[in-house]
Formats: sequence, structure tokens, C-alpha cells
Amino acid sequence: MLKDVLPLSFIVGTRFFGLFIVLPVLSLYALELKNANEFLVGLLVGVYALAQMVLQIPFGILSDKMGRKKTMLIGLIIFIIGCGICSFAQDIYTMLLGRILQGSGAIGAVATAMISDFIREENRSKAMAIMGSFIGLSFAASMVISPLMSAKWGLSSLFDLSAILSLFCIILLYTIVPKETQITHENTKTPLFHLLKQKNLALMNLTNFMQKMLMSIAFLSIPIILVSHFNYSNDKLWIVYTLSMIAGFIAMGFAGSLGEKRGLAKQILLCGVGFFILSYAIFVLAHSLDIFILAVVIFFIGFNLHEPIMQSCASKFCKVNEKGAALGIFNAFGYGGSFLGGMIGGFFLHLDKLELLACILIILSLLWLIALFFLKNPFDFKNFYLSLDTPINLNDFAQNLGVIDIYKNSKNLVIKFDSKLTNKEELENKLQKIK
Repeated sequence: MLKDVLPLSFIVGTRFFGLFIVLPVLSLYALELKNANEFLVGLLVGVYALAQMVLQIPFGILSDKMGRKKTMLIGLIIFIIGCGICSFAQDIYTMLLGRILQGSGAIGAVATAMISDFIREENRSKAMAIMGSFIGLSFAASMVISPLMSAKWGLSSLFDLSAILSLFCIILLYTIVPKETQITHENTKTPLFHLLKQKNLALMNLTNFMQKMLMSIAFLSIPIILVSHFNYSNDKLWIVYTLSMIAGFIAMGFAGSLGEKRGLAKQILLCGVGFFILSYAIFVLAHSLDIFILAVVIFFIGFNLHEPIMQSCASKFCKVNEKGAALGIFNAFGYGGSFLGGMIGGFFLHLDKLELLACILIILSLLWLIALFFLKNPFDFKNFYLSLDTPINLNDFAQNLGVIDIYKNSKNLVIKFDSKLTNKEELENKLQKIK
């Protein structure tokens, strides 16, 4: 499993590093650009996500048709061009153009779909936890590196580093990442609208949207509040982020180990929302530096509880031939949340009404928490693995009660079923009758 997951996880982690490394300081340094104001800086934080939101679905669909690797190559090249433009930008509008191009390399869903292709569903949460750990490591590294590098060499150095790492990812993609898995199925194509309205996928889309919106608002607001309201030094921001990430890593390990092994993915999602609500409640009441930092730590605990299990949960609610499209929609909602978070955060920062914003977010998060109670537990979905030469008509057998998907990969015939409606023994009996 590791040889399949590690290089792809590194590529995904590197892409997130390119996003994360500028977030802790972007709102501070971008205000120094020509023609910049708080609203345009908020747009700068969010426009990357807008491009990602628009292109995640096309990239996901493209990867289903032309292959994952070719699609990822296109995305990485576009991202590198965007980094170059951002590095040389002297005004806010050129920086906006570069950030749009950075975001246009929308390969997150493609890499996740590729990992899903390689890994059995029973091990997928472990694989996603590994990927989540790389994202977490990139996040932690960026929190430490970002304030130090930008203070010494300027904001452009962060974009240069991202471009160099992305070039390395292209080399990894064609030297280390295994050959793509060939999958055979008889599924008809599901219209995009039906994917959007499928209840469980819709709830996961909502979850990704809310989580990323809260993250954007937090990243935009936290450094400005620390520096402007609490007179905290720019070059010490890494201390707050490091404390937050230590707590976040503990939460990530907890979520990754218990989410699939104990079937607690749904409960962990609910718990994460609870931490978000608590953190924003403390933000409203925080009148001292220590209390504010406590709220930041609690926020990142909630964020890291979600991160290793969300992609895995979303991938379980779609059929094998829909993974690229479904995860593209899922990621599009997430980046839509990031964009809206940047816009909302910039607007309320400009009005100096952050306490009002926190109250609104608490109400929205409570509604989100209620909605998640209606999510089906992904642990109910099981897989039955058979040899490739098993005599079976894929289309006919898929009509059995409880069978969600049936397909062949390079190793097995796989029957995915809802354990609340059928079980392995019943399916074995039906197979015996066919034989």
C-alpha cells in the first residue's frame, strides 16, 4: 500500500503546501502591494479557491476519461506558471492573476481518485490518513517556514519554493507513482445533477464547504487580530501555529486510527463541528491573548479531526466510474467555501465586525451539525472480494438488493454492498446459484 500511497500523498501535500505557505502572512504582506485594500486582500485569499472550485469537476471528469497522470501533469504545469506570476507581482491585480492560475491547476480530486483506485476500501481510510498526514505536515511546515522566509526574503520567496517543489512532483509522477489501475464495470453514466442531489454526497459536499470556509476566515483573521489587536510580533506567528498543529496532529492521529477501524467516521465528523462551534464561541468572548490562542488551538483540533477522513467518506458514497466526477464536485464545494470565506472575512475585517461574523458562523455551524445527523455511516458499506474468473454478469448481479456497485480491477472482482440490507453470506448463496 505504501508504495502506491506515499508518492501521491507527497504530491497532494506539496500542492497544499503551495496553498498553506502563503496563507499565514498573505493578508499582512498583500496590504503593502500597489492598489491593495482589505477587500481585495480577502479576494486574493479566496480567488485561488474560486479557480479550484470551477475546475475541480472538469479535471475530475477529464481524469475519468483520459487518465489520472496526464490530468495531474496539466494541473501541475498550470500551478507552476501561476507561482511565477505571483513571485514577480508588484501590484494586487497581477497577484490576483497569478493566484487564479495557481488555483486553476485543480488536481486534488484527481490524486484522491487515483489513491482510491489503488487501495481497497477497507484500507482507504488508512491511505487517506497517510495523505492527511502529509497535508498536516505540509501545513505545520508552512506555518513555521512562512513567517521566517517572508520576513527574510519577502513574499515572493514562498511562491518560488512552491514552484520548485511542484517541478519535483512532476518528476515523481512519472518515475515513482505506479501505473494506473484498469477497471471494468457495467455502470451507466450518472448525470451530474444526480450526483449533486444524492443525499450522502450532498452532506459531504456541505461538510467540505463549511470546513474550508471556516479555515479561510480563520487564516485571514488570525494573523491580523494577533498583530493588530494583541500587538503580537509578525515573526512570532509561527509559535501560535506550531502549538495549534501539535494539538491538531494528535487529533488527526485519533481520527485516522478510529475513523475506519472502529467505524466512527460519522461521530468524528460531528465532533469536529462541535470543536468549530466552541472555537468561534471563544473567539467572541476572547479579550486576552491567551484566551484567543486557546480558541485558535481548538479550531485546528476540529479542522484536523475532519481532514484525514472526509475524502475517504466521500469516496464511499459513489460508484467506481464516478469517483473522479464525485470527488471533483466534493473538492469544488470545498474550494467554493474557501473562496466565500476569503470574501466574507475580508468584508467583515473591512467593517471591523469580526464578533458579529463569529456569531453568524456559530449559527451556521449549528445547522451544519444538525444536517450531519442525517448522514449514513460509511462504515455500513462493505466489500466482498472474489477472483477475476468468477462467472458473473456484472449488470445482472448489480440488481440484487443491497448491492451498491460491482466491478473488476487488476486483482479482484469487487462487490460493494450495504451491510444494513444484505450480508456476505447472502451474496455467496446467490453466487452459488449462478454457478
